[in-house]
Amino acid sequence: MTEAIGAFAFATAGRILFGRGRALEAPKLITRFGSRALLVHGRAPERSAWLRDALEAAGAQVTSLACPGEPTLAMVQVGLAVARAAKVDVVVSLGGGAAIDLGKAIAALVPADGDVLDYLEVVGRGLPLPAAPLPFIAMPTTAGTGAEVTKNAVIGVQEQGRKVSLRDDRMLPDIALVDPALTDGLPRSVTLASGLDALTQVIEPYLSSRANPLTDALCRDAIPRALPALQRLMRGEDAAARDVMAWVSLCGGLALANAGLGAVHGLAGVIGGATGAAHGAVCGALLPHVLVALRASAAPEETRRRVAEIEGWIATGLDCAKERAFRSLAEWGRGNGLGSLSRLGVPPADFLRFAELSRTSSSMKASPASFSTAELEAMLRAANDVSLPAL
Repeated sequence: MTEAIGAFAFATAGRILFGRGRALEAPKLITRFGSRALLVHGRAPERSAWLRDALEAAGAQVTSLACPGEPTLAMVQVGLAVARAAKVDVVVSLGGGAAIDLGKAIAALVPADGDVLDYLEVVGRGLPLPAAPLPFIAMPTTAGTGAEVTKNAVIGVQEQGRKVSLRDDRMLPDIALVDPALTDGLPRSVTLASGLDALTQVIEPYLSSRANPLTDALCRDAIPRALPALQRLMRGEDAAARDVMAWVSLCGGLALANAGLGAVHGLAGVIGGATGAAHGAVCGALLPHVLVALRASAAPEETRRRVAEIEGWIATGLDCAKERAFRSLAEWGRGNGLGSLSRLGVPPADFLRFAELSRTSSSMKASPASFSTAELEAMLRAANDVSLPAL
C-alpha cells in the first residue's frame, strides 16, 4: 500500500557544487556576481591567500575581513562598516560555520537600513529584511555546520548572553561550493567536534515535528555514514572519510534549513551564547542524553520508531548491541577527547538557568516532544556526569 505524501516546501542555495577540486572554480563563479568582493575568512589570513590572489588575478578588487571566532553583534557591525566603505558588490566566505555566518549576515545587512537589532530574532525586533541581500558565496573549510545551505546566520549578543538568528529565505547563498579537500588536515579535536555537530544535524531534523519526505531522504542516507567516517578520521587522515563528512554536513544543512532542529541545539545555542563553549563539542556531549530522553518521552509513536531506527544505525556504526547504542556513543566521544559539559566551560551552577532559557529558543520549536525545565536540566546534568548513569 502506498502512503500519501503531504504538502511541503524545500528551499536551498541557488546552486550547490560538491566535489574535490571544485574550489578551483571559485574565482570565475564569484566574479560573475561582481568585481568588488568582500572575502570573509577565519582567524588565519594565510589560509585564504590563494583565493584572494586568484580573485585579484581575475580582475577583482578584494577586501579581506577576519572572523576570529563565532560572530558577535560587534563583529557584524564592524564588518558592515568595512563592506560599505569598500562598496562591495559580492561577499564570499571561506571558512568554518562562523565565517560563513558572518559573511551571510553582512551580505544580508549591507543593503538594509536601521540597526542590526531590528532584524535579529528573540532579542531584537525580528523585522524582515527590507531589501535583497548582496550576492553571497559560501565555501566551507570544516564539515559540521552546513551553514553553506542555511537561510540564517547565528549571532552572539554578548550584552544579553544569547545566540540568536538573523533569518530570511533570501539569505540562502547564491552558490554553496563544497570541496572536501578544504577540510583536509583539520586538527583532530576540530574534526571530532564538527563531525558530531554534523551527526546531530542529520538526526534532529529526522526527528523534527517538521520533517518532510525530502529531508527524511537526506537524513536516512547521511546518518548511517557519519560514525564510520568519523571513526576513521579519529584514527588518522583519510580523504575518503573527509568526503563523506562533507556530504553529511551538507545534508544536515539542507535538512535543518527545511525541517528545523530540536532540544540538542535548543540547549547548545543558549550555552554557547552565555559561555562561548565550542558549539559542536556541546552538541556531541548532549546528543546521547537527548536521544535517551526522547526514547522515554510521550512523543508521537512515529518519533519513537525513528529513535529506535537511529539507535540501530548508531549500534551498527559503533559495532555494539542496539540497547547500548546511546551509551556507546557517549563513551566513544569521551574516549576520543570529548569533555563533559563542565570541562567544556559550562558551569553546573547555571544548568537550571540554561534549561529555562532554552525553552524559548527557536531550535526548540521543532522538537517532537515538549520537555519541562526539570527534564532539560536533567539532560545537562547527565551530559556532565562522567559515569553516564542515565544511559
